[in-house]
Amino acid sequence: MGYSYHHALSSARKWGGTAEDYLPLHQWFDESKEITADFRHRALRHHAQGIFELERVFGATVTISTGRVVPVRLIGEQHVLEDFGFIPSFADWVRSIRPEPWMGRAQPIHKLVDPFAVAPETRPGGGSPPDPAPGPSAA
Repeated sequence: MGYSYHHALSSARKWGGTAEDYLPLHQWFDESKEITADFRHRALRHHAQGIFELERVFGATVTISTGRVVPVRLIGEQHVLEDFGFIPSFADWVRSIRPEPWMGRAQPIHKLVDPFAVAPETRPGGGSPPDPAPGPSAA
C-alpha cells in the first residue's frame, strides 16, 4: 500500500471513525522506515509477531471516535495483508536474509569477563572447570 495514512483511511472505511483514529497504529508499523527507507524496513514489524507486538504496545483494543471498540490485532492484520496479501512469520523473513560472515562471528567475551573461565587446554585434568575457592574454615 505505501503510506501509513492510506492504511488508516482503509481502516476507517472498514471499521468506521476517522483516519486519525488509526494513524498511530499504522505509523508504529512503518516507523522502521527511519532505519531503511525501502521495503526491507518491513522485516522489523510486518509479520505475525509484529502484529502481537502492536497489541502489546497499544492494548488489545482501541476505542475510535464513534465509540466503537476495534481489536488492535485486526488492525495490524489489515496493515500487513494490505502490504503483502498474506501474513508472513518472522521465520519467513529470516529465511530470506542472506547470511554474511560477520553475522556469525560472535566474540568469546567470557574469556575477558569471567574470572573462572580458563581455556580447556590449561585446565588440570583436561577440561573440567576449576574447583571453587574453599570457604572460611570453621574454628
